[in-house]
Amino acid sequence: MNPTWLEDFLALTKSGNFSRAAEERHMTQPAFSRRIRALEEWLGVELFDRTHQPLGLTPVGQWFVSVAQRVLDDLDQLPEQAQALSQAHSNTLRFASTHALSFTFLPKWLRTMESRIAVGGIELVSDVFQRCESLMQQGKTQFLLTHAHALVPSTLDTLSFPSIVIGTEALIPVSAPSAKNAKPLFSLGLTTGVPVPLLSYSAGSGLGRIFRAIKEGALAKCSVDTVFTADLATVLKTMVLEKRGLAWLPTGLIEDELHSGRLVHAADSSWDIELEVRLYRQLEIKSAAANALWQAIPPPKKLLQG
Repeated sequence: MNPTWLEDFLALTKSGNFSRAAEERHMTQPAFSRRIRALEEWLGVELFDRTHQPLGLTPVGQWFVSVAQRVLDDLDQLPEQAQALSQAHSNTLRFASTHALSFTFLPKWLRTMESRIAVGGIELVSDVFQRCESLMQQGKTQFLLTHAHALVPSTLDTLSFPSIVIGTEALIPVSAPSAKNAKPLFSLGLTTGVPVPLLSYSAGSGLGRIFRAIKEGALAKCSVDTVFTADLATVLKTMVLEKRGLAWLPTGLIEDELHSGRLVHAADSSWDIELEVRLYRQLEIKSAAANALWQAIPPPKKLLQG
């Protein structure tokens, strides 16, 4: 029996007409009729009463409608079920992480976890928050690592995706230093009358979402001009180092540059934004390795600093 025969059967059931059903199935009517007849011969019964127009179902045909739909639904779910079974027996951990954290925080955190539990293979997708969120919602990753803020609600359903804070860092305004001294080349405190060039996050950025929610109102009162936008903090960092403006960057990404003086604070600490580093998980994880990792995560009081 060919599963497409079931789709043909349901199409004919819906239309009640061989010609229309054949057209919907993109084939000639004779070819379509042969497939319906082949299904009936396989079952050993007639499914349609061909003595009336529009076409009617026999009692067996009426019963078979729900059977055919159920079989097709089960067939559609087979790949997902097979993949879930395979993943349940796999030691590979599947992570999605925003770019900045995949470069800076994740490697250090994994080393910490390896001191507590044996960590097998890692499959990492590093992308913007919206893409990572989509992978999580589609069940294509077990964990999502991202920045968060206590005052900015998560766009993920917290019942379907439990989470835990596993670290902290800050989003701070920085600039390249002036060639004359260590003061910022661009600063929110400048009173030159010329708008300060701002390097900002685009709409798909998770950091941008947090920044806009916390500081956009205050920033609107300052003389700034958004001259460049990007999804990635790493791109904004490069532009700041090239002296193109100031930007809010996560401290974990710029530790070396702050220490060496290649980047300096571009405003007082009231403009800093404290960030959580939060790990989300699927509510139902069949993988023993993934569940073991989650159980081994230390409580929030033992946070890793970004």
